[in-house]
Amino acid sequence: MSRLPPLIALSYFEVAARTKSFALAAKELNVTPAAISHQVKALEEYLGVELFVRHHRRVSLTPAARAALPELHEGFQVIADAVEKIRLYADERNVITVCAEPLFATKWIVPRLHRFYTRYPEAEVRLQASLHSVDPKPDCGFGVSQLKRAGIDVSVRLGYGDYEDVEPECLMRLDLVPMAASALVNTESAALLDPTLPLLCDRTLERFEPLCGWQRWFNIVQREDLAQFKLLQFGNGLLALETAIAGSGYLLGSEALLESELREGKLARLSDSTLECSQAYYVVSAGAGRERTIARDFREWLAEELNPSAE
Repeated sequence: MSRLPPLIALSYFEVAARTKSFALAAKELNVTPAAISHQVKALEEYLGVELFVRHHRRVSLTPAARAALPELHEGFQVIADAVEKIRLYADERNVITVCAEPLFATKWIVPRLHRFYTRYPEAEVRLQASLHSVDPKPDCGFGVSQLKRAGIDVSVRLGYGDYEDVEPECLMRLDLVPMAASALVNTESAALLDPTLPLLCDRTLERFEPLCGWQRWFNIVQREDLAQFKLLQFGNGLLALETAIAGSGYLLGSEALLESELREGKLARLSDSTLECSQAYYVVSAGAGRERTIARDFREWLAEELNPSAE
């Protein structure tokens, strides 16, 4: 490195040699032609060799310049690529990719995300809502390799929590109660579901519960008239939720997850009988020593939001 001339002089020479014009080089570098000429002259004096033959209004390369230009051009391209990687790293170090089950992503993360940005204003959260975040069965083999392959920093999964080489943290139990649009709920007989209205089935839960939980809830409250009800099937919880809010049926929903809908009167609970599921929402990441700081920050923030008493 001690034998290298000033890099600015080399860079000016490379552009001038490549364009074969001090004027074009000045335009590319946003400097004056005089500045190009000055740096080239300084480089020639440093190296003790002429690099350009000056003609009237043009220049041509000397044999020394022609010999050096290809490798010099390649060298500056390598430097430019390296600098771009540094820039990308600087841009990406505070970017986090989060994948969550769609209902949780929409009803929990999105309404609170502004609080994460208040705490970490430099962060950028790329949120994915995906049914791939629902475990198809216990011991599903999900682990760090799946996170890395999908480019995910933090995953909020609906499942059993028995994951490989990650340490899941339980965020929210999946405890369900029947709900309906407030206009449909008679407070004096809230538990008396009207068979003329369908039971809404979130098929996300079908992997866990018969009839998406309705069968077991009817057993809990010792009702035998399930067969009188029509069942409407939905591919995810968001569709079932919007149908319930529209007054088109009964929903088995999580009070913790649908807190705002209950508080704002969009939904009302129909019974005190709760269906306690063995599944829950878990947050997982690569874990200590393998996750970026911003991923750890998001995971810890999420846990604090869901468990304020733990702060």
